[in-house]
Amino acid sequence: MKISNATVLVSGANRGIGAAIVRELLNKGVAKVYAGARNPASLPDFGDDRVVPVKLDITDEAAIQALAAVHADIDILINNAGTAQFGTVLTTSNEAFGYDFTTNVFGTLNVLRAFTPQLVAKKSGAIVNVISVVGLVAAHSLAGYSASKAALLSITQSVREELKDSGVDVLGVFPGPIDTDMARDIPLSKATPESAAALIVAGIEAGDLYIYPDPTAQAIGATWATNAAGLEKVFNAAH
Repeated sequence: MKISNATVLVSGANRGIGAAIVRELLNKGVAKVYAGARNPASLPDFGDDRVVPVKLDITDEAAIQALAAVHADIDILINNAGTAQFGTVLTTSNEAFGYDFTTNVFGTLNVLRAFTPQLVAKKSGAIVNVISVVGLVAAHSLAGYSASKAALLSITQSVREELKDSGVDVLGVFPGPIDTDMARDIPLSKATPESAAALIVAGIEAGDLYIYPDPTAQAIGATWATNAAGLEKVFNAAH
């Protein structure tokens, strides 16, 4: 998928990986980036008039449909917005689980359903879902988040099959620990958002179905591809 001169929508663009992706896209010569955030005032100053701030609460289905009707020029959709609640299966309330699923699963579905038709109509473009390595192997202390990201992996695979003859790429991104606000309390070595964003954008250009944007993710992805059961054992021993 060609990045240069493309128009891209990035959700969750106000910080962390999302903000870094916006900057990397600008470096690669995009025509326009719609930088989405629940509160546009929280977006950083990207210092580039190719960035168009948009109010994007992915849990508000009606607002997303209205946004898609106004901005019908998207070439690449990057579903990055998400949330994470700490807690195990046995100690986390259904409400907390629901919060992760409302945003990470149903929120992403809202955006997919609103914007995918315009990509299909063009017979080109890309959908990029930022998932997580815990969508491949669960982190027990992030039980709801892990389950929601596993669901998002399944959705990504389903959409990829649904759109296989459409000309639209459907890609999954599986970050490991990245030095962001969301991962602040995770006591692991972390990659920078900038280095992750560079690998994500490169993966989009290459059309990689599974993008692993940091060393931890690359190691987990390699093991998952050949020995998913063994990965569960090793991953839990390390965490």
